[in-house]
Amino acid sequence: MSDLVISSVRAHPLRAVLDTAQRTSQGDWPALEIVIVEVETRCGLTGIGECLARRGAAGYARFIEAALVPKLLGRSAHDRRALWAAMRGTLTGRTGGMLIEAIAGLDIALWDLAGQAAGQPVWRLLGGAGRREVVAYASSLNWGDDARAERELAAALARGFRQVKVKIGRPADAAIRRVRMLRRLAGDDITLAVDANWIYDADEAMAVGRALADEGYGWFEEPIHPDDHAGYRLLRRHLPIRLAAGESDFTAGDSAGLLEDRTLGLIQPDVARSGGITETWRIAEHAALHHVAYAPHVGWAGGVCAAASLHLAAAAESFLTFECMVFDNPLRQALTVPVVGDVGVLSADGTLAVADAPGLGVALSREALARHLIRD
Repeated sequence: MSDLVISSVRAHPLRAVLDTAQRTSQGDWPALEIVIVEVETRCGLTGIGECLARRGAAGYARFIEAALVPKLLGRSAHDRRALWAAMRGTLTGRTGGMLIEAIAGLDIALWDLAGQAAGQPVWRLLGGAGRREVVAYASSLNWGDDARAERELAAALARGFRQVKVKIGRPADAAIRRVRMLRRLAGDDITLAVDANWIYDADEAMAVGRALADEGYGWFEEPIHPDDHAGYRLLRRHLPIRLAAGESDFTAGDSAGLLEDRTLGLIQPDVARSGGITETWRIAEHAALHHVAYAPHVGWAGGVCAAASLHLAAAAESFLTFECMVFDNPLRQALTVPVVGDVGVLSADGTLAVADAPGLGVALSREALARHLIRD
């Protein structure tokens, strides 16, 4: 098993239609898409990974098979950095977009293989903090009418969460009313945070941020466009609240400056977007170097992303909290065995267990994979 020579790669584009659409400041999402990859080796081991592919998952799968698989075949799965660089070299130009999201899934599968070959969980291969469980927050109360937000808050608190994240949007004054209402309902002992999905300009974000600070919210996530680094620095100078971002980043270079000058107080890369475990670990280590908290973004991902995110959370030095989604998502709740990182396996004390099995510690449900496969 020591050579782990890659013999084949399969990419499975998946789609799940939700019973209830998720709503953010950017609109409604009635269905979710991801790509699951399987990397097989000559010795018989198979690693699994997941790509964030919000739209056009079938196109991602074709790109993986046509452009990236030839870079892997016949190579050792142990050579993760060399393979990452080889896949990155497929396209020229700036680093990001579909290429890095596609690489992410393959890289996660390579780490799964490495753990299986070593007989160790990925969190132990990372050599980090070695947590066996992680504290989690409920994510996210939808941006919509007050009644829905109130119901979702009550449900999250009933589950045992002591930390809850809220989606907000435009107009800014409506968002301010919402965050005040939810603070009143939750009480002062519950940690609340918000996610704006970069809907505001800097002036709107300033007004909302002041209200959040007044109400004791824990962080203000993606208040403005992720590329507006000058705007983030402006907000940091004037708002007494932790700024959070990173789910829109593809590589460590995207967030480096905002970590180094402490503009961000919380970095949230998504392992299924940010180049897989290899690149996301680089981001987490950079955050720790500059004493910035790390909280993996899970969002609308599937079960493989949730599993990889748990391993990163268990190992990261500056880990703060884990995003536990509280809506029904069959790509998270039925795709892996066992189910991990989901509200259904939340402990009474608001923590999630980290797998102790080799690799990612999960296997694919073939029935769920077939049911959600995009065939058109």
